[in-house]
Amino acid sequence: MAMTLTSPDFKQGDQIPTKYTCEGDDISPPLAWDGVPEGTKSLVLIIDDPDAPDPKAPKLVWVHWVVYNIPPDTKSLPENVSKAGLPQGTALGVNDFKKTGYGGPCPPIGRHRYFHKLYALDTTLDLTRATKPAIEVAMKDYVLASAELIGTYQKGDQ
Repeated sequence: MAMTLTSPDFKQGDQIPTKYTCEGDDISPPLAWDGVPEGTKSLVLIIDDPDAPDPKAPKLVWVHWVVYNIPPDTKSLPENVSKAGLPQGTALGVNDFKKTGYGGPCPPIGRHRYFHKLYALDTTLDLTRATKPAIEVAMKDYVLASAELIGTYQKGDQ
């Protein structure tokens, strides 16, 4: 069975609800997954935006959230997980807002795509306050499976 990543609040390709963005409460959306392969020792979740700053002329991939060493028996993260609490042993990396934790969609122009990527690893990562590039290097040879959920967002005043 392939690993899947879903949210009860938006479907693949749909608009992310405003409450999860800078125009709303800027809290993390609820996410759930299934099909984590046997032998998984940890999960990694990365949310990024490849359309920054302008979808018509993207220049960089903006990282919104980096979560790693999620225990393999975890099946979901609740809405506003920073308030609800991450599973024991889970670590937060540094995003492009230069902070740990979730930073919601806040596109300066146009409709952006937000890639929610979940990776199953056959190891745990020995990192502290890691960035997405550091995590990608560390997990390169350890990915057992991955899943992706893409949501979009465009500010209301555009």
